[in-house]
Amino acid sequence: MKIPVDQLLNELKTITINNIVFTDSLLNQNNETLNFRSSENSWSILECLEHLNFYGRFYLPEIESRIEESRFKSNKNEFRSGFLGNYFANMMLPKKKLNKMKTLKVSNPIHKKLDNSVISEFINQQNKILGLLEKAKTVDLENTKTSISISKFIRLKLGDTFRFVIYHNLRHIKQAERALNQII
Repeated sequence: MKIPVDQLLNELKTITINNIVFTDSLLNQNNETLNFRSSENSWSILECLEHLNFYGRFYLPEIESRIEESRFKSNKNEFRSGFLGNYFANMMLPKKKLNKMKTLKVSNPIHKKLDNSVISEFINQQNKILGLLEKAKTVDLENTKTSISISKFIRLKLGDTFRFVIYHNLRHIKQAERALNQII
């Protein structure tokens, strides 16, 4: 995949802003609604967000430190995705026909006792992503690499890591929207 850097960062920013708008609207919902589960094995709205918070706790500090430590300054107008990074990012995009995936046990929040502090943490993380997207304009999104949560040996281009994290957020925001629509 090849895309102008400005276009990529703007698209990711738009998705993130939309995530904030949706989750901000959840602050008006009661705990019963936020913890509603349509079946024993489905996730509630708060479980969707807690899953995202789990990954945000890894990726946001990782992205921030890689941006701050990068010796590769922004000098390209286009971003070329890596093979593996593009695969991971596209795998996260929500599809018309739901493509279910197994989550790692450590990141599965099902049946945890959660409250709306999960929403506040998610919104804070999304605001942090907006700041990181702004900072990312100063570094090379291809040559700046990040670690990933599942392996110390695989590193992705910063642009692909942003795509992966933000598409993953979008995927589970859509899941939370579906959960909310089942209640309303």
